[in-house]
Amino acid sequence: MRILLFTITAAVLFIACKQNENKFDASGTFEATEVIVSSELSGKILSLSVNEGDTVSANKIVGTVDAEGITLQKEQVEASISTLNDKTADVGPQVQLLQNQLAVQQSQLNNLLQEKKRIENLISKDAATGKQLDDMNAQIDVVRKQMNVTQQQIAVQRSNVSTQNRSILSENKPLQKRVEQLNDQIKRSNIVNPINGTVLTKYAEAGELTSTGKALYKIADLNVMKLRAYLTGDQLSQVKLGQQVKVMVDDGKNKYRELAGTITWISDKAEFTPKTIQTKEERANLVYAMKINVKNDGYLKIGMYGEVLLK
Repeated sequence: MRILLFTITAAVLFIACKQNENKFDASGTFEATEVIVSSELSGKILSLSVNEGDTVSANKIVGTVDAEGITLQKEQVEASISTLNDKTADVGPQVQLLQNQLAVQQSQLNNLLQEKKRIENLISKDAATGKQLDDMNAQIDVVRKQMNVTQQQIAVQRSNVSTQNRSILSENKPLQKRVEQLNDQIKRSNIVNPINGTVLTKYAEAGELTSTGKALYKIADLNVMKLRAYLTGDQLSQVKLGQQVKVMVDDGKNKYRELAGTITWISDKAEFTPKTIQTKEERANLVYAMKINVKNDGYLKIGMYGEVLLK
């Protein structure tokens, strides 16, 4: 009688365990979107004020890389820009000299014109000859030609100096662009945290040398975790994007804590069942992955197991 009672009890417990094992529609592990943060500049790390477990906000400057060499390059380029004006020529003194010469020529012309009038008056009184008037007109013509030459010299001088100065000052814009590039590199010496999240792993410390793209620390947003679970082909008809599901996580021995989840991704390709995952149908060889967003209540951890109830 005792043997029979024991056998019945064991059978009931076995059936209950099998029912408990199969009451979930899918299972998987929690993961988060992890970001590896690195420097955009090579050099010595002057500061890196993050530690594992720290919660860091997005766009916060958490460290700096030595950019002294770039700063010196910028100062050198700025000095080159400031000397450009010193290289330009001043056309003023040369033009002033020609204008003085032109004024003398104008004075000569005025005198000759007065002398011409005097000769014309004398000719009207038969006191001068036509040759004297012709000679005076010739002198006036010479002076006027000299004045035209002087005016052309002034224009040529201004044009030449202007062309020379434009050539020198044309270097200003490329140098300004170079300053902007160096300013951008100096800005990149700041290590900026990209997302709101928790520092998972720190790979470097202040005082060490780093290079562009070398990992400094790893951060992830743990406020919303992703449960990567697996479905059999027969279960695909029961799920859709945006569907609300129940997510069960261990809460002590033989107890579960229920959390709300939303299906955000369903794979369109089947894959072989991962060894660590048990599906509703244990004999299923091919399964479909899905991701479920679950708001973290503070107890969810990366790698923790979770169970899914579709209905």
